[in-house]
Amino acid sequence: MLSKIPFDLDKVKKEDVDKEILRSAIIAELDAINLYEQMADLTENSDMKKILLDVAREEKTHVGEFQSLLLDLDDEQVVELEQGRKEVNEELGR
Repeated sequence: MLSKIPFDLDKVKKEDVDKEILRSAIIAELDAINLYEQMADLTENSDMKKILLDVAREEKTHVGEFQSLLLDLDDEQVVELEQGRKEVNEELGR
């Protein structure tokens, strides 16, 4: 991903800055998960594979932490997340 925040603070409303920061943090963590899991698939070194997958799991926890904070700040995100869950369950007949 990027090593700097991927948005221009001057173009974000002050009340939305924290939400944008959290979304950027989530993106960074998802990128890290993908990277570590891909590297784990590439290596034949079992110690490296074990550590890479362990770190990837930790990044998944970080996603959850950032998402929890985002849901506290963005009521619309809460509604849309639940709507997405409902649509998946309907589509899959659950």
